[in-house]
Amino acid sequence: MRNRGRVTSKSTNSSSTNLTQATQAKKTQAKKYDLIATAEHAGRRLDAVLHELLPDYSRTLLKRNIQQGNAKSADGARLKPAHILSEGEKVFFELEPIPLEDSYVAQEIPLEIVHEDEAFLIVNKPAGMVAHPAAGHRAETLVNALLAHDPTLRELPRAGLVHRLDKDTSGLLLVAKNQLAYQTLTDRMQKREIRREYWCLVRGRVISGGCVDKPIGRHPVNRKKMAVVDNAEKGRRAVTHYTVEEHLNHYTVLRVALETGRTHQIRVHLAYARHPVFGDKTYGERLYLPPGMGEERAEVLRAFKRQALHARYLSFAHPVSDAELSYESLLPDDINAVLGALRDEKSQ
Repeated sequence: MRNRGRVTSKSTNSSSTNLTQATQAKKTQAKKYDLIATAEHAGRRLDAVLHELLPDYSRTLLKRNIQQGNAKSADGARLKPAHILSEGEKVFFELEPIPLEDSYVAQEIPLEIVHEDEAFLIVNKPAGMVAHPAAGHRAETLVNALLAHDPTLRELPRAGLVHRLDKDTSGLLLVAKNQLAYQTLTDRMQKREIRREYWCLVRGRVISGGCVDKPIGRHPVNRKKMAVVDNAEKGRRAVTHYTVEEHLNHYTVLRVALETGRTHQIRVHLAYARHPVFGDKTYGERLYLPPGMGEERAEVLRAFKRQALHARYLSFAHPVSDAELSYESLLPDDINAVLGALRDEKSQ
């Protein structure tokens, strides 16, 4: 199946009998993507477009795959990362996960591990910790901590991270511990078979639950931001479900479930719905204090320096036994402090 202006994927499960076991394992994980370039892609580099369409993978990983000859034109010619696309051009891309760079060092950083067995582990990530090394954050990330906890994770893409959380979002993260578990869990994530629920505090009074079904793409002006775009040709389908848990003075507590997993999805969708996440400096607004709020409680809100977003629930089938599992994380102290201040204000 090929969708115009998007990439579609399928796992590659066949391998030649004369390959080594290591190569067979690598090929088993490979995913194939077919791209038909749209007018928006025309005139742009191949590696940049692939990174935009496949945001769950680093540009370095995509570029290395292209350099290995895994991107080909319709006539089978190998393409380079700097290849400039034309409208309507077909590209066939095979992504082979590559182990972590040797420069990613193991660091003894405390981890709150909610569960661990031979196939996966669940980490409760604190706010302020970057998930994966990147420009400006080469150390003290979750990946650095995971490599110290289990050095064998170096053999897995992203040290086994099945999904990510923004730096200032706290909560549960799923980490695979071997190749089979990684392939199984990432496939299930793509098939929407892993349920993720978030707690968040938003500005304004949300009357009832609902759903935001709007495509998300790069912001047309600020390329470091994401935005709701006017049609699916310029972004990727994104669906966010939410229910109301509590009304507070000029704020609402929501439970949010992701049907898709786009970059900054919850923050972008709720800002689009005119209920930005409290504390979100990128997509939100200036701090709003309820009229007449006491100074002590107001100072609690001023002291909160991140988005009030917490990944509190994960549910999925075990990658080996298929047993149904679920995990929940309590709200961290900084969020509880904000909630306490708003509840106290409401009771006055």
